[in-house]
Amino acid sequence: MFRSLKPYQIVVDVVVAGFFAVMALFVEIQLAQGTPDFSLALLSAVLVTVLLSAALAVRRLSPALALALAWGGAVVQMSFGRPPSPVDLAIFAVLYATAAYGTQLVFWLGFASSFLGALVITVYLVVGPYFGSGGVTWSTIPIALAVLVAAGFALLLAWTVGALVRTAIRARENRSAQVRAESDAIAEQERVRIARDMHDVVAHSLAVVIAQADGARYAAGPDPAVATAALGTISTTARSALADVRLLLTQLRHSQADGPQPTLADLESLYAQVRAAGVDLRVDVDPTPAEDPPAGAQLAVYRILQEALTNALRHGDGGVVDVRLAWHPSRVDLEVVNPARALAAPSAPASAGPGHGIIGMRERAQLAGGSLDAVIDGGRFVVRAALPIGVAA
Repeated sequence: MFRSLKPYQIVVDVVVAGFFAVMALFVEIQLAQGTPDFSLALLSAVLVTVLLSAALAVRRLSPALALALAWGGAVVQMSFGRPPSPVDLAIFAVLYATAAYGTQLVFWLGFASSFLGALVITVYLVVGPYFGSGGVTWSTIPIALAVLVAAGFALLLAWTVGALVRTAIRARENRSAQVRAESDAIAEQERVRIARDMHDVVAHSLAVVIAQADGARYAAGPDPAVATAALGTISTTARSALADVRLLLTQLRHSQADGPQPTLADLESLYAQVRAAGVDLRVDVDPTPAEDPPAGAQLAVYRILQEALTNALRHGDGGVVDVRLAWHPSRVDLEVVNPARALAAPSAPASAGPGHGIIGMRERAQLAGGSLDAVIDGGRFVVRAALPIGVAA
């Protein structure tokens, strides 16, 4: 029934309606002075002015109530046989409000009121008690048609302007909703990316730390030097992971901050960490990149290798881990092969399991425009990825 308006909007509408009432009542009093019954004319002028001014005051707060008050003012005006006057201008504002701010029902009630109002005005002016001159005759039909067209045009014009404003308001609201949805989608993508980076950094670093800690525990007795080296690797890996996590948390608080973005130059450090954890790692790069690949491809290759080597470290049986990279002009092929502990079938797709490693690698590849497969084949766990680079990307 009532729309939600800001306080200043209500104040503005009430002040405008009050000013309109004062001006209209002043005009009505001037017009009523020349009538035979001044008191009756003054009473009718006051009633009509109050009703139409009230309709003007609540036209945005409650278009339905404003339409009802406008019809009430029109009925009172015709009941007293009053002629059209300046106070009737409020009706146009009410019809505008029904189209611009009303509900779907009030919107169409305003549309119907434009036609019905034009018809009522025509009948009232042609055969009403104030203008009546013996009813409808052949001579009054052209005048009646002219009045009907003029009244209908004026009332529909006010309603149509309101309908256009309603359309503009809806378009602005839809645009705002679209902008909010796009912002939410971008924020969600950023959160997913940060979560993926957190998983890659923490999972890999913890896997190295665990492997080194186990090695240090077993080597502490017979060879203290090995234990000391393992503890040094643990310290270095943990500090690096902590720095990366701090950057990612900073990015969560301030979206403009840059998170860790490793490149191909960081692969040697990654290989060194994995080898230090006791993995027999063999890396083959053929052909090598002819020029510096795009940053997105470098990041995807690093993160996929990081997760694949982490899986080999955590779930492999300690055998040789082969890494092959082939940098072609339009794509890079990546393959990581390590022995698998258990086989469900001689050749089957690898299950994602309870973690998110395979899902994260596949998402990385898809975001870079490529594809990734992870399968168990002949006793080995194989990760293959193909990522576009250069013009093809």
